[in-house]
Amino acid sequence: MTDRPPLPPFTRETAVQKVQAAEDAWNTRDPEKVSLAYSQDSVWRNRDTFVTGRAQIVDMLTDKWAREQEYALRKDLWAFDGNRIAVRFQYECRDADGQWWRSYGNELWEFDEHGLMTRREASINDVPIEEKERRIHGPRPDAERGDSFPVQ
Repeated sequence: MTDRPPLPPFTRETAVQKVQAAEDAWNTRDPEKVSLAYSQDSVWRNRDTFVTGRAQIVDMLTDKWAREQEYALRKDLWAFDGNRIAVRFQYECRDADGQWWRSYGNELWEFDEHGLMTRREASINDVPIEEKERRIHGPRPDAERGDSFPVQ
């Protein structure tokens, strides 16, 4: 098995690196690429959806990004301990009807000794926004790495 650094136990620096790596991967909107950060038997709760394993993760993300057009995400480290990380995030996207949304959420992550995520629990709330209210435009620019994202 190939390690996926940084590995637990996490320090503040390595937890921030893990969070930024996840943000970068999700902003590719490539389900196959994103799935490689998770163990073969990873268990997810995403809103009201429960999936297990990489194949189901790929299917869920494929469906997600077909619905959530122009998806762009920001994640911030909230807390960490040992092999666990808590994250808060926001993303924006538009639906097929052109309605823009900002989604706010929290994730709880648990990792194995190889740095693969074995468990992900996400709670997410959606708020309709006007296009002019958008704040997230594509992947995070290098100059903004490490910056916390405002709540509103």
